[in-house]
Amino acid sequence: MAVGAGLLLMAGSFAAFRLLNRGLERLVPPPPSARRNRWKWRNIWTSLAHTALWGQVLSLLGVPTYCPPLSLLTASLSPGYFLEDFVDMLCNQKFHQSWELLFHHSVVSPPYMGFAFVALLVEINSIFLHLRQILLMADLVHTTCYRLTSIVNLGTYVVFRITTLAWMTRWLLLNRQQVPLAAYTVGMVGMAIMMPMNIILFYRLLRSDFFKSSRDVRQEKEKYFLINGCK
Repeated sequence: MAVGAGLLLMAGSFAAFRLLNRGLERLVPPPPSARRNRWKWRNIWTSLAHTALWGQVLSLLGVPTYCPPLSLLTASLSPGYFLEDFVDMLCNQKFHQSWELLFHHSVVSPPYMGFAFVALLVEINSIFLHLRQILLMADLVHTTCYRLTSIVNLGTYVVFRITTLAWMTRWLLLNRQQVPLAAYTVGMVGMAIMMPMNIILFYRLLRSDFFKSSRDVRQEKEKYFLINGCK
């Protein structure tokens, strides 16, 4: 019965996020700098809606031991969003540009409830990661808001993403005898791929926002002069 209810909730979640994605262009019109990539603008706002709602609130309040109905709700609705985002990227983006996120969605929806809730802690960082992308697409890089978002993004990245994935890997190793071989193998392979991917992304964020090379700075200046003219 719980499985049937979970599947029904997941289907409803998929439909709700799909409708939200389609209506976001009217709710949050893209700025001129993002109009060439409208689907990405909608995709990021949809992701932000999910992370703000489930990643921050329900993953912290829906403790499986004390609130099983809320746990089932959270563990069912998040896979519904992941499925919607999976379909959205497959329809609008080339596979080689999105395979990392597609793989991420496939490994953060595990069958074990407690493990799934820990995995959802990653979404807390995603709030600031998506905010950073929105500011970037809106051409607001040189603002105090972007700088503060970048700092908080890196801090939560270490706490809620890298540390969480490290704990998940440790849990799998310590509970090897309690996890079926197939699930254990998939989990360990997933963690072995996800950890390096997230460390590389952290390096990219750090380099992009705080340690730009002289070539990057020169390219930004050239872009500015091309747009605004030499004065």
